[in-house]
Amino acid sequence: MNSWFTVKVKYTKQLENGTFKRVSEPYLLAAMTFTDAEARIYEELGTTIRGEFLVTGIARTDIHDIFQYDESDTWFKAKISYDKLEEEGDKKKTISQNFLVSAETVKEAYERIVESLSTLMIDYQITQIIASPIVDIFPYNDSEVESPAAKRIVPEIEHEPKAAGKVFSASGSDIDDFDDDFEEETAEQNNVEEEEFEGSEISDEYTNEDED
Repeated sequence: MNSWFTVKVKYTKQLENGTFKRVSEPYLLAAMTFTDAEARIYEELGTTIRGEFLVTGIARTDIHDIFQYDESDTWFKAKISYDKLEEEGDKKKTISQNFLVSAETVKEAYERIVESLSTLMIDYQITQIIASPIVDIFPYNDSEVESPAAKRIVPEIEHEPKAAGKVFSASGSDIDDFDDDFEEETAEQNNVEEEEFEGSEISDEYTNEDED
C-alpha cells in the first residue's frame, strides 16, 4: 500500500529580491517505500528546481487525508480525536487522526476541516490546528484507488469525507489491510512525527537552517 512521506530537500533558491539562499524545504508525497519516495521526489522536482538539489531526509508521515483548495497555498495540519468503544466491553478508547488542509488563516482552516468532514456520522473534536511547513504535495497518481481515510474513522460507514476542494489519499489497498492494531501504531508514530509540524511559522524549522 502507499503511505505519505515527508521528504526534506536542500537546494539554492532564488528569492523575490533576486538574491540566492541555501534552503531546506519539506515536501509531502505518496509512495510505496522510502526508496520509492526518494525516486519520486527527484522525478517531481527535477523540472522545477534549477540546479542540483539534495534529499537530506525522508520520514513516514501519519496523514489520513488532504483537502486542497486552489486559491490557498498555505498548509495547516489539523488533529481530530474521537472515542471508540472496545469490542469486548464498554471501555472507550480515544483515537487521534491528522489531516492537512490548505487555507489562508487558522480560522479558515478550521471551517474547511468542518466542511470536509461534514458527512462523518461520528462525534469528534478538532484538538489542534497549526501551520505546516509543507511546501507542496504530490499525491498518489491513480485516481481509481478508493480513499480509506473515512473508513479508518468509521469502519462501518462507507461515506467518504465531503470537501469543496480536492481530496488526496495515499491509498493503494482495501480496507482489509487496516486491522485493529492501526490505532496503536498511529499513537506511537504521532509522538515522533508531531515534531515535524511544530511551530506557528512555516519557515522557522526549514528555511532558516543549513545556510552556507
